[in-house]
Amino acid sequence: MYLTISPQKIGGNFTSSVADFVTYLEKENRDQPLEKMSYFFNQTGNQISEQQVIGEIDANAAKLRKTEPRYYSLTINPSQYELRHIQNNSASLREYTLQVMKDYAKAFNREIEGKPVSIENLKFFAKIEYQRSYHYYDKEIRENSPYIKRLVKLEHDLVKIRRGDMDGDLQKIKKEISQLKKEIPHKIGKAYIKEGMLKPGLQTHVHVIVSRKDATNRYSLSPGSKYRSSAVEMHGRTVKRGFDRNQFFQSAEKTFDRMFQYQRNFVEKYTSRKELQNNPGLYYSRLMKLPLNERQLAFKVLRTAGMTLPATGFTPAQVQLAIKNFRQAIGLAVRSSSIHY
Repeated sequence: MYLTISPQKIGGNFTSSVADFVTYLEKENRDQPLEKMSYFFNQTGNQISEQQVIGEIDANAAKLRKTEPRYYSLTINPSQYELRHIQNNSASLREYTLQVMKDYAKAFNREIEGKPVSIENLKFFAKIEYQRSYHYYDKEIRENSPYIKRLVKLEHDLVKIRRGDMDGDLQKIKKEISQLKKEIPHKIGKAYIKEGMLKPGLQTHVHVIVSRKDATNRYSLSPGSKYRSSAVEMHGRTVKRGFDRNQFFQSAEKTFDRMFQYQRNFVEKYTSRKELQNNPGLYYSRLMKLPLNERQLAFKVLRTAGMTLPATGFTPAQVQLAIKNFRQAIGLAVRSSSIHY
């Protein structure tokens, strides 16, 4: 499970309205019959239109400066293991999303009118998506790129030679093209993977647009606060502030496990990923001490994430290189879940 929190993109060519982002999230509805349309939802309804989302988010920005984001985007990205566990069920994912937003509210260290922040204080709209496409930062695109560039050049050379614009050996170039097409590392069927192609397998995920201001448009709720948990004196009274991301990410993970009786492997845990970042040696040591069946599953999960660790007969240098590659793979996995529009 990967969760991300991103502020609204502001400045440059980006407008203050949420309209462009909502339009982006409607991409899977294009050319779909009415009965197959996917709607926005929140704690009050399951068939919310894009017009309502735009209207309510844009209007809920009282006293915010132009340099401040009007909304934040959350992505909820279950792994393929987790999606298979819940049978890729949309109703289950909607229910889980609402529970995640309860965890999000609880991660704020503040009160609204004397009470802790709750889901009722949030103005948000969520949307389930079922597809993902390959982007420039994906491993498959990066590793295919030199092959594709070479293929494009060779095919361009073929055209030039046939037109008489340059000299060259047609058969030699054709042979190299044929060899490159065999060697290109990442394919779906017989087609080599290019940017924009749809990713195979279960890719279901959730986008959540949550207003910076609370549902009454009076209080600011920023998950981007630099404070995790603090209190200050303002106008003669103590004011709590802050947002605990670690608490939020861990709570969302535990909520999934509790709701769906999911047995989470060591490498799937948020605390383990934090340990990988801060102490990779200890992470690897814990991994190798797992019971055999858990360790085998862990390596399978790691391979799915784009990394293979040496299980036996390894040198310290091999381990460090493998861990470095895995940390990069984890970073790419998180970025692949972020907003691109």
